Amino acid sequence: MKRRDFLTTTALTATAMAVSGCHRAEEKSKEGTVNVNKAKKVTLKLATSWPAHFPIMGTGVDTFAKRCFELSGGSLEIKVFPKNILVPALQVFDSCSAAQIDAFHSGVYYWKGKNPAFSIFGGMPLGLTSEEMITWLKFGGGYELWREMYGKFNLYPLIGGTTGPQMGGWFKKEIHSLADLKGLKMRIPGLGGEVMKKLGVNPVLLPAGEIYTALERGTIDATEWVGPALDRMMGFDKAADYYYTGWHEPGSILEITFNKARWEKLSNEHRAIITAASEEMTGNMLQEFRYKNAKAFKELPSNVQIKTFPKDMMDAAKVALSEVLKEESKKSEDFKRVLKSYEAFYALNKPYDDISTKNFLEIRG
Repeated sequence: MKRRDFLTTTALTATAMAVSGCHRAEEKSKEGTVNVNKAKKVTLKLATSWPAHFPIMGTGVDTFAKRCFELSGGSLEIKVFPKNILVPALQVFDSCSAAQIDAFHSGVYYWKGKNPAFSIFGGMPLGLTSEEMITWLKFGGGYELWREMYGKFNLYPLIGGTTGPQMGGWFKKEIHSLADLKGLKMRIPGLGGEVMKKLGVNPVLLPAGEIYTALERGTIDATEWVGPALDRMMGFDKAADYYYTGWHEPGSILEITFNKARWEKLSNEHRAIITAASEEMTGNMLQEFRYKNAKAFKELPSNVQIKTFPKDMMDAAKVALSEVLKEESKKSEDFKRVLKSYEAFYALNKPYDDISTKNFLEIRG
């Protein structure tokens, strides 16, 4: 009897201690003092191609860093450095590749000089929308190719946002026909720039902070950027009157890319947190662009004239795009492989998209 009473008392005591310990752990967790990675705090340096706290794109990265800190209980701190603080806007790729910084946020098409295939990961003229691009990357094999090719530069990419359909750009003079493009200097990157080059335009690559001054002073005759919200903030409506509807960037992808060696040293938990926060940022950015572009469009000043490009120009653009894709495929096996994957998804997706999304939008009117 005494032995049984002793065992019962011991069991009850152990249970009480365990419950008490759980309560204390719960209390500490509520206070924010419990964290499995507390002894393994990690700090990463992330550089962007945007000015400090630049709306939507820059603030999206700021929120991403904050979310990583919150989700990790403070064990993962990502310090965001805007352009030109650690490295110039268009040198973030090289700096991250060389492990001078841990990560960067930018536009994928800026790096087509490294590998022409990279421009496809950023989006295609007259091609996939943001939702379709993300689907191709995540489910259609795009991510595997992107990571394989970035891996050669010691980089590991994640989708870091998307803009939705972009406008076609601001022009100082109205475009009446294809002939009006000849000799124009236009800020336009990526495959869209290659197409415009075939149409007689001189494409120029400029970082965000230099575009307005170049347009206002006549160094360039036209520029594309994103959409009404950011374009108005940049002041383009004060430097040009003709605002054209888009075709060249129907769903541009931004990237949040890490030094591959640094990424592989992170804990599984921190990698999962970064991945989840990047997914959240991508969704939030697309939704914020949609709302703020719609609002800014209604508030465009009276001098701005909304235009669509003339038919002969768009017909020529479609022919030029086909030529660019064939030429790049001949020059680069990587480009050919990525294009094959992209076109396979396009062919799979288009029939259903036509009877669902496209058909609904036509019915809605």
